[in-house]
Amino acid sequence: MADADDVRALALALPRVVEIESDGFDFRVADKGFVWSYPERRPGQRRVIRSDIAVLYVGDEAEKQALLLGEPDLFFTTPAYDGLPLVMLRLARVDQDRLRELITDAWRMRAPAD
Repeated sequence: MADADDVRALALALPRVVEIESDGFDFRVADKGFVWSYPERRPGQRRVIRSDIAVLYVGDEAEKQALLLGEPDLFFTTPAYDGLPLVMLRLARVDQDRLRELITDAWRMRAPAD
């Protein structure tokens, strides 16, 4: 079981990561987001920042579909993210090792090669 503090500790341990001011968490490398709090939008209501759900950059549609189909208890998406290489992760259902792997993979895909 993980939470926003775990995401923060893991993300900030990676090179060149900066945290952007947010109601939840928002981490970037080289000005590119790789993990942030889910901004839930419901019709007719204000956006709510969900720090119990992380949005992760996954690189491409094939990886996105593999995660969604392979681990539906951990990952989900919404129509707002259709066509984008992003998935939502339920933090309460992921262990520390898996969370570290996911955040590190997202960071690697966004960090400069050097």
